[in-house]
Amino acid sequence: MLRRGLIFAAIAAVVIATRLCHAGILWADDNLPLAAAIEVARGKILFRDVWFDKPPLVAWICLAWGARAGVLLRLAGGAYVLAVAAMAWQFARTAWGEREGLLAASLSAFFLTFGLPSAVMPLASDMLLVLPHLAAVYFAWRGRAFLSGAAAGVGLLCSSKAVFVLAACALWQWRSLPMLAAGFATPNALAMGWMWMNGSLGEYYRQVWQWGSIYAAHTFIENPVAEGFKRTADWAGFQAALVIGAVVALKRDRDWRMFSWIALSLAGVVLGLRFFPRYYFLLLPPMTVAAARGWSLLAVYHFVIDRPQGGRMTRATVTAVFLPALLLIPFLRFAPRYAMLALHRPWADLAIDSDSRAAAEKLRALAGPGDTLFVWGFRPDIFVYSGLPAGTRFLESQPISGVLADRHLFSQTTLAAEFTAPNRAEVIASHPIWIVDGLGPYNPALALDRQPYLAGWLSRYVPVDRTNFSILYRLR
Repeated sequence: MLRRGLIFAAIAAVVIATRLCHAGILWADDNLPLAAAIEVARGKILFRDVWFDKPPLVAWICLAWGARAGVLLRLAGGAYVLAVAAMAWQFARTAWGEREGLLAASLSAFFLTFGLPSAVMPLASDMLLVLPHLAAVYFAWRGRAFLSGAAAGVGLLCSSKAVFVLAACALWQWRSLPMLAAGFATPNALAMGWMWMNGSLGEYYRQVWQWGSIYAAHTFIENPVAEGFKRTADWAGFQAALVIGAVVALKRDRDWRMFSWIALSLAGVVLGLRFFPRYYFLLLPPMTVAAARGWSLLAVYHFVIDRPQGGRMTRATVTAVFLPALLLIPFLRFAPRYAMLALHRPWADLAIDSDSRAAAEKLRALAGPGDTLFVWGFRPDIFVYSGLPAGTRFLESQPISGVLADRHLFSQTTLAAEFTAPNRAEVIASHPIWIVDGLGPYNPALALDRQPYLAGWLSRYVPVDRTNFSILYRLR
């Protein structure tokens, strides 16, 4: 018990301290859920009154801490990682033993901390799926089909990739598929019933599933196969501790369901052919659990490994030496970023966040009571920093321009004209007091004043100020 308490205390200290380093900034995947939740907190209904192309829990969960940025946001992220670590511990401890449980807890918290900050910091869709993913497969392994399906169903309210989690649960619960399906349907039926009662169910389908399928079907990567192999190899290099541990476990236990769980998760990563770092969170639950088993096996079976100069090295020594050495790879790559933030050192990755703060400061100085805002580009953080309410349903420009945010800084190729047409008409009928063009300075072809379908609407506005990468317009 004492060792367990000390390990979890150390995990909590590292997780909270590192996240508090990011309390003063917002990452791209923080912005839209937080801005949407702020609008919901003002009394609006998600999807009906606020355009949001992610499942509802991604925004609703922000209400748990008052949809606040800053320290509360980062403490919530830290609490979530601790919950993931606890679930990983429970899974591996119940399956094998305390050593495996503590390894699983430590590895899950480590790899949700020492990764690309834009991926590991936000409580975004892919991150939020990790906990229900672990819980769903744990309950499936325990023979609790309904609870397993319910956990996977909660996952679907976070990410569409939960269908791969459900498929993994079926590996253990294929004899109880009706109960598994009933559990999966229950949280979604409750959520959809609430949306139906509030008139947002049709828009939920349109925004999350119809627009999401358009997004998934149009990758910007020219050679997805080659890029997929490259990025997966990069991921495996930084997560070598997970890969090696999982290989040992699979070879030793020969558990076909564990192998299939990993394969299904990898298939979910491939979906959409984009291979963003956050997509690999789907692999984290099976790889963490398997790696904890593998490294524990290396520590338990004490047969002798010969060394060239004589002497002996036991497998316990192998784990004690090589596991920390492998963890140094991501630690040395990503830990310095926390130090840079703590010491207030310049960081190029924060340029957009800094500009959004500058634009929001100007808006706060110029705006009056009751003023509203529309932002062109993917800059929802301007809503968060300025505190101005949205003057339209749209918190960013993708569903209006038809140019997806994963390419709109360098491309002007539009998609789904039939889908965006009613959205454009809706914007033209609106009259927010303020507009911020946060895209044109990056990509002049997509500047707001160069969109012919919005020319008449924009003619009612006049530019009054600007920052390095934002132009502020006010209603005449």
